[in-house]
Amino acid sequence: MGTERLKIGHRRARWRGFTLIEAVAVIVILSIAFPPILWSMRRAHQARVTPARLAVARWLAAERLEDVIADRGSATRGYTYLTTSNYAAEASISEFPGFSRTVAFTETGPDLTTAGTGYKRVTVTVTFTDGTGVSRSFPLVGIVTDY
Repeated sequence: MGTERLKIGHRRARWRGFTLIEAVAVIVILSIAFPPILWSMRRAHQARVTPARLAVARWLAAERLEDVIADRGSATRGYTYLTTSNYAAEASISEFPGFSRTVAFTETGPDLTTAGTGYKRVTVTVTFTDGTGVSRSFPLVGIVTDY
C-alpha cells in the first residue's frame, strides 16, 4: 500500500507542468500564427475605415450641392450666380481633416450633354485618403435650370 501511494503521488507531480518540448512547440506555433493574425486585423481595420471615409465624402458633397441649390433659389443670387469662381476650392475642410472639395459647373442644353444654355451640370468632387493610404475622389453631380 505504501508503494501505491508513492506511485500515485509521483504521477501527480509528473503531470503538473509543461515539458520543455511542449513549451517550445507552443512558442513555434504562436510565432507562425501571430503575424498573419496581425495582418488580418490590419486589413480589417483598413476595410472598415474606407467605407466610413466614403460616407463622410458623400455627406460633404451633398452638403455643398445643397448650398448650390439654395443659391439658385435665392432671390439675391439666382441662376447667374452659379459659376465656379463663386465656389472656391476647399483644400482643407474645417472639422474634416484630410478632405478637400471642389465645385465645377458646365452649361448645357436640354439634352444635358451638348453645349447650350438654360441648364447647368454641377459637379461637387470630394477628395480624401482611404484606409490604405490611396487618394480617392467622390463626385456628386446635380442639374440646375434657368427655368
